[in-house]
Amino acid sequence: MLGRRYSEGLHQAIEAKEHVDVQQENKTLATITFQNYFRLYGKLSGMTGTAATEAEEFGAIYKLDIIEIPTNKPVIREDHPDVVYKNDIGKNRAIVDQIVACHEKGQPVLVGTVSIEKSEFISSLLKRKGIPHTVLNAKYHEKEAEIVAQAGKLGAVTIATNMAGRGTDIILGGNAEFLSKADLRKAGFEEDVIAEATGYAETEDENILAAREMFRERMAVHKKDTDAEAEKVRAVGGLFILGTERHESRRIDNQLRGRAGRQGDPGESRFFLAMTDDVMRLFGSERVMNMMEALKVDDDTPLDAKMLSGAIEQAQKTVESRNFQTRKAVLEYDDVMNKQREIIYGERRKVLDGEDLRAQIMGMIAEFITSTVNDALMGSVCESQQQLDDALQPFEKLFMPRGYFKIADFGGSVKPEKLAAAVQELAEKVYAEREEAFGPAPNGTPLMRELERVIMLRVVDEYWMDHIDAMDQLKRGIGLRGYGSIKPIDAYKQEGFDMFEAMVRGIREETVRRLYTVRIRREAPIERKAVAKNAAANVGGEPVKKQPVKKLPKPGRNDPCPCGKMKADGSRRLKYKECCGRNE
Repeated sequence: MLGRRYSEGLHQAIEAKEHVDVQQENKTLATITFQNYFRLYGKLSGMTGTAATEAEEFGAIYKLDIIEIPTNKPVIREDHPDVVYKNDIGKNRAIVDQIVACHEKGQPVLVGTVSIEKSEFISSLLKRKGIPHTVLNAKYHEKEAEIVAQAGKLGAVTIATNMAGRGTDIILGGNAEFLSKADLRKAGFEEDVIAEATGYAETEDENILAAREMFRERMAVHKKDTDAEAEKVRAVGGLFILGTERHESRRIDNQLRGRAGRQGDPGESRFFLAMTDDVMRLFGSERVMNMMEALKVDDDTPLDAKMLSGAIEQAQKTVESRNFQTRKAVLEYDDVMNKQREIIYGERRKVLDGEDLRAQIMGMIAEFITSTVNDALMGSVCESQQQLDDALQPFEKLFMPRGYFKIADFGGSVKPEKLAAAVQELAEKVYAEREEAFGPAPNGTPLMRELERVIMLRVVDEYWMDHIDAMDQLKRGIGLRGYGSIKPIDAYKQEGFDMFEAMVRGIREETVRRLYTVRIRREAPIERKAVAKNAAANVGGEPVKKQPVKKLPKPGRNDPCPCGKMKADGSRRLKYKECCGRNE
């Protein structure tokens, strides 16, 4: 996935294994849950056909009430009770038989499956029977709206995963608008022009006007055909929704059912289940299986009992409740981070808005000095020079030379408060000198104000990123506290608070340290010097043409040295290995 990488060294391991360049580890810059993200908005609302089953969650997390709006026309769809088979073999045979029966009388069927594999399996069964059908499985989502829109045509069989093609109205007899758009595509119109063709915005673009004219003509033609076909579909019972399995969430099942019986149209729905389905196992299908075995019920005989439907719905409620509790637990942990997030982002907002941070920085310096002195002296009186030097050691590299304060200056002993006040006075004096030395920024304000903002922002970001990682590591192992009879969320809150306090202390100390040690590098103006081409040009003469350098072949080690140096006694020239080549 573009721009996404695994963390904790896993991606680096994959890169090493695949012999590609090993990139730097990614760092999490910010985290938030969907719930807390949505709760940032001042107003929160929504509209959906299937919120009633999730009313508890909307109320608990978002404080939202669910209001059910009555339908425009009465719903006359017939929802048949579920039929339950002993195993998948009997269920699949019954599904195919139902599709064949509907197809023979011309009733359109929409088959809902829980996965892509199941939809392709049902498709293979229908191919054997020779029934023409279309399959939607969220693989080709660009075309899905078009396919679903035509699922209400006479005799159409459409197989879809529960997620596929949602948001498209299934009109009985076919969707004239989609057919008209298809005609515009065939005529060679671009997609953006086709989108404008269905609108009413004022335009003088001849291409769009031509597309609108053609769209109106094609709509009139197709509407006549689809209206005539819609009457035939209504006569055979409308759209038949066939569910091949119950989903974990009732909301998804209701979405599937709600595709039939729109705007007062007739329709039917039925779910086919097997005792081996995932949801059936949750409410103890072994008992029913044993009963069916004892009664010698064959594969093709269904159980059509209201009691069983109630038990299935109870199983779905149990799963929904468990999933809700999981989401609620995630939110409880994120609420701890949310409080910290608000504080940190509030500080960052001040910096980004260009607020004057001088008073805040002075407060940081005071807190840093007070806490450091108190930690060193542990609240007791300082009575020796060695003790004083040890207490002031953290400030030596920042704004104070070693031995600046003598115990004699304080009359032989000093209280922590008095020592902290003396050190703070020196710190503020040095800070004022640095501010004066740096001078003004180009906009006229002291350069120190800009430095304070830049350093503060950088330190906060660095420490916050490390804190996110640390809190994530804490959350992973906090569940083990349950074995010690400690509520994990309480332990997380306590330790998270301690870690946050440590981070704030670290930010304070690091900001102060950088402000006292930062150096400003001024950009020197670039001086361009004219370089003469050769010596003759410098003295005003004619430039001398550069002579080629002749490279002589390298002499052998025992050859006379080319430099011509003689032996000390003058008897012969030195060999190359004795002279210039002696270091080779």
